[in-house]
Amino acid sequence: MNDDPDLRHRIHDLVEEEHRLRETLARGEISATEEHQRLRRLEVELDQCWDLLRQRRARREFGQDPNAAEVRPEGTVEGYLE
Repeated sequence: MNDDPDLRHRIHDLVEEEHRLRETLARGEISATEEHQRLRRLEVELDQCWDLLRQRRARREFGQDPNAAEVRPEGTVEGYLE
């Protein structure tokens, strides 16, 4: 993902995939265990995308190169405290 529009598009795609997954479970086409496993992977990637988008915006705000932002590992983005 090279720029903000790419990131926003990927975020949209992940949210759509999450909705499809939930619908598939509701129709009984997959098990709750499978849905949970797939949702977990989606949530991690979604959190990484949001984190990268925030990094890019912050870098831009402070006069730094937004392209220097990098995807952070799962342990970092999933370890944030709200």
